[in-house]
Amino acid sequence: MSLHSTKADGLLIIVTLLAAISWMFSKEALAEFPPLLFIGSRFLLAGLLLAAVGSQSLRSLSAQQWRSAAAVGIFFGIAMSCWIMGLFYTTSLGEGSFITSMAVVFVAPIGLLFFGDKPPASTWFALPLAIIGLALLALENGFNPEASQIFFFVAALLLALTFILNSHAASNTPALALSAIQLTIVGLTALPLSLALEVWPTQMSGSMTLWLVLSVLVGTSARFLLQTYAQGLTSPAHAAVIMVLEPIWTALIAAFWFDERMSAQQMMGCALIFASLLANRWSSVRNWFKR
Repeated sequence: MSLHSTKADGLLIIVTLLAAISWMFSKEALAEFPPLLFIGSRFLLAGLLLAAVGSQSLRSLSAQQWRSAAAVGIFFGIAMSCWIMGLFYTTSLGEGSFITSMAVVFVAPIGLLFFGDKPPASTWFALPLAIIGLALLALENGFNPEASQIFFFVAALLLALTFILNSHAASNTPALALSAIQLTIVGLTALPLSLALEVWPTQMSGSMTLWLVLSVLVGTSARFLLQTYAQGLTSPAHAAVIMVLEPIWTALIAAFWFDERMSAQQMMGCALIFASLLANRWSSVRNWFKR
């Protein structure tokens, strides 16, 4: 294994940990923040921070590149608005992280449906596992899906669509500039929704400031910068295998941080969703172990 590959693996594991920790920061912030105000502020500040770092790269973009990045950012903004509402209502962060991770499995069928992209054969093994896993989570108390589960599921669908659109935009746009525009657009999408639907607090407490700052610096800016750098050291398929770890870290940290516990049926559902993630990336998983 090359030095670059080893370095990329280590950095990507750190990225998955930062992503998992970000779930905790966000959940803590929602104790006082209205959800859409929080996600809008978090992403707008993170996007402006990345824009400051990548200002030279942003100046070099064409009008078409700006439009493509902004369009993806709008879909990303709607997806993250659904995600934060799911987080606001959920009583199980571990469950939510596994439902959201289904976005990876949904990429291929959405690509086939809307763009005519032929999915790999592994998709047709992964998709039934993911659906059965989701059913186990949603049907634990009969057919009575919770609001959080619906929001996380819609977020997963929109994140899959965002991934496809982003792949096209990223083919001719520098990663840092693309991330800066998209994160800023997420903020500019969520904040008007918040202004229309939520009551904003008149002042920020010390804990609100702390969780927002940690979410901006650690959970968003540092994570995206590190992820962009690490993905440049390895192949997308290789990176994708390691990113599967995020829902596992989230469930473990939630158990430690919030003393969350899952029922046997929830654990089975999450296990099937995790199996679907591995099945969806089976060729990459096999190559990763060979390396």
